Amino acid sequence: MKITISKENYLKAIAEAESEGEVVIAATLARWLNVSAPAVTMATRRLKRDGLIAVDGTDGRIRLTGEGREIAARLLNRHHLIERMLTEIFGMEWYKVHDEAEQLEHAVSEDFERRLQERLGNGGACPHGNRVEEDAPENRRARGLSPLDEVAAESRATVVSVFERDRQLLEYLDSLGIRPGARVEVLNRNYDETLTLRVGEGAVALGRSAARRIWVRPDESEVH
Repeated sequence: MKITISKENYLKAIAEAESEGEVVIAATLARWLNVSAPAVTMATRRLKRDGLIAVDGTDGRIRLTGEGREIAARLLNRHHLIERMLTEIFGMEWYKVHDEAEQLEHAVSEDFERRLQERLGNGGACPHGNRVEEDAPENRRARGLSPLDEVAAESRATVVSVFERDRQLLEYLDSLGIRPGARVEVLNRNYDETLTLRVGEGAVALGRSAARRIWVRPDESEVH
């Protein structure tokens, strides 16, 4: 069975969407990969034929099989290593590396990947703070993390990770000083669905839709 770039992209997208807590159906993949519904139908038919996914006949939910998950994990690891290479070796800005890694992950050889692994080491977070392995919301909560939009007013927290697929969001957050490792304080939860945050010496407003894509570790004193 030949694993094409298209198949790899679909398998990785399923794994990534699951890590973001999404129930994966055909419409999820169309949005995630910016492709048409007919294209998703054809792709999932091939993936199912090859034993890489299973599709629930009742609700259309798409799940990776063991073999499909193994392929997705290999690609996620390669993507993770390339992102780290771009920031740790070449000094590229953290908000740029996801798009670059999307292009490079299909081009590197196994030998190059192995050498990157030796140079950078196993594990470790990517520049966006995300783990290399699939990391569903329930796993993050089990480690004491919360989405920023759930943090109470007058509470402080440290940014741990940020949703990395939205380049505009990443650039905007960077301009506000919100990045992995940054300290934030929720000053107020506003009626208009925004949060007023203290970041560094200044106060900024952030919409709830953006805040829920940021995972933080609340200060111990703030956890009840």
